[in-house]
Amino acid sequence: MELFHPMDDSPAFITMMTSDHPQSRLSGSNHSVANGALPNNWNQEGQGQRRLKELHLREGRRRRQIPEKPNHALSLWSVIKNCLGKELSKIPMPVNFNEPLSMLQRLTEDLEYSELLDTASACRSSLEQLCYVAAFSASSYSTTAHRTTKPFNPLLGETYELDRLEDCGYRSLCEQVSHHPPAAAHHVWSHRGWSLWQEITIDSKFHGKCVSVRPLGTIHLQFHASGNHYTWSKVTSTVHNIILGKLWIDQSGDIEIVNHVTKDSCRLTFCPYSYFSRDVSRKVTGVVMDSENTAHFVLSGTWDDKIESARIIGSSQATGGQKTVYQTESPRQLWKKYPLPENAENMYFFSSLALTLNEPEEGVGPTDSRLRPDQRLMEAGLWSEASAEKQRLEEEQRERRKRREAGVDDGHRPLWFERRTDHFTGESSFVYKGGYWEAKECQDWSMCPEIF
Repeated sequence: MELFHPMDDSPAFITMMTSDHPQSRLSGSNHSVANGALPNNWNQEGQGQRRLKELHLREGRRRRQIPEKPNHALSLWSVIKNCLGKELSKIPMPVNFNEPLSMLQRLTEDLEYSELLDTASACRSSLEQLCYVAAFSASSYSTTAHRTTKPFNPLLGETYELDRLEDCGYRSLCEQVSHHPPAAAHHVWSHRGWSLWQEITIDSKFHGKCVSVRPLGTIHLQFHASGNHYTWSKVTSTVHNIILGKLWIDQSGDIEIVNHVTKDSCRLTFCPYSYFSRDVSRKVTGVVMDSENTAHFVLSGTWDDKIESARIIGSSQATGGQKTVYQTESPRQLWKKYPLPENAENMYFFSSLALTLNEPEEGVGPTDSRLRPDQRLMEAGLWSEASAEKQRLEEEQRERRKRREAGVDDGHRPLWFERRTDHFTGESSFVYKGGYWEAKECQDWSMCPEIF
């Protein structure tokens, strides 16, 4: 059964650029012209220069390559042909289909373009800020364009830290808080003016010709100075050609980004690939609206390359009234994907950031993903040894679960996260309760379980 069917992937609006700047014909906006003026950092030249300096700093201290991927051919169809409709996280998979990163590290890759949030934090207008937040939400998919392998499923209690205070301004911590269903909690704090947190559960199924991966959960982003609090969810990723042909990935669905303080919103549409479409593939479109549903910006681009924004200066209904025609100023580039490292095709198509995520570091918690022996062996190219180690770790995890269910051991409680109810959304999720970085500072890990 195919997951998606060919469909009209054109957006519900049409844009027309104009070279003049007539007075806006939009009505009902409660944002003044001054409040909507473009900030000095709207042009990303200055921000881009700083980002390049940060990358040079990081690359000067961190690795730029990992061992090349061995050429071990194995048919994915031969493994999952009897798993139609089943939850893939419950199916033991050989390391041949993995990449040497855990899901916690893959989740951390959402921060690849954290400078977009640095820029958003400095925006004078909440509408402009929302444009950058939307670009950031789309940028997190750029690393998936060629990544057809799957990350390691984290063990219960596994953690992953990424301390980039010095070069990128943030600290990130993930913890696997549930095993069935698999769920990871993530918290990021940046001294450049923002915090991000999320709890994500992965729903993945085999549908015959494709595998769908649907992240469930809400992403929260708050800016420290304004208090603006944004939420959104992720779209569905689909791996095609499971039975025959070259594997390829598509992203599809809608992302509804809401500022719960100002009630500004943006709906981003990730258009599914269609053989019959004449439009660009991997297309993303969106409109930024204020609390009165008045449109101010049009967003367009692709999730694997770039996102642009254009200010709306007028609108009308197209013939037939089915689409809105927006008249806009010339677009401005908000985000552009960085080129992949040299020889990336032989290193799992990892980005520059991904190449550093599994680099050994001193002082991390004993449950950190960098310390997983099966993942470390796989990265070194020792896949047979990695498979044996993976089987051992999974069997020990099953034994720990049996002891908990029998009442021999206490039930599992996350170390660094606790369940709370968000007052904006009313949803209950695991949120960082503190303590990890203090434990690292004094190197007291006595509370950590032995999972490796």
